Amino acid sequence: MNARLTPAPATGDLDAFWMPFTANRQFKANPRLLARAEGMYYWTADGREILDGVAGLWCVNAGHGRREITEAVTKQLSTMEYAPAFQMGHPIAFELASRLAKIAPPSLERIFFTNSGSESTMDAIRIARAATGRDDVLKIFGSYHGHHDTVMVSIGVEYDKIGDRRCYPSMASLPDLLKSALQGLPVGLLSPSTTQVVRMLENPMSLPPSVSVTRSVSADSALNWGGLMLP
Repeated sequence: MNARLTPAPATGDLDAFWMPFTANRQFKANPRLLARAEGMYYWTADGREILDGVAGLWCVNAGHGRREITEAVTKQLSTMEYAPAFQMGHPIAFELASRLAKIAPPSLERIFFTNSGSESTMDAIRIARAATGRDDVLKIFGSYHGHHDTVMVSIGVEYDKIGDRRCYPSMASLPDLLKSALQGLPVGLLSPSTTQVVRMLENPMSLPPSVSVTRSVSADSALNWGGLMLP
């Protein structure tokens, strides 16, 4: 399958797909389309080789077209392609969770599977709110942790405006009520204030009564953006 070159579709065929995090009009006027992949490279339909410097979208770290991975996936698909996790399950899911728990830090002994980093932070916030009874969220100002409403607050703020609470709802689709449910920290990972932030995360009781801090970890955030500080 990897050896087959896929011709680029006509521009009119691109209209239906609304691409995320992409200037759609500009892209579709001059599309950059990939045809196949192998190892750590992509190829275009006209044969140009492109280094995949971000491992797909941070999810192909083992490389493209690995035969052993293809064989394992094919074997599982031919046995059972999906098992619901609501009131039912499959042994492999439990086995994977146990293996992850054994290599994770001691405080991360429960594994909750999701399909993306955005789902991970969304569910982590919900779990933290349920466990603590607190509503507010502590977030590094300007950091990216997915694209659900709470963590999209303060994304895209100009550098010289970071820290200005009036810039919290930085996306037009976000409701103003999110202002009251977020405690923003106007610091970066290399800021002199980082030590103070770490102390706050290590000792949640020092935070205002309404603020919840989850000890859940999104592997997506930890691997690709470097914007996650482990408590």
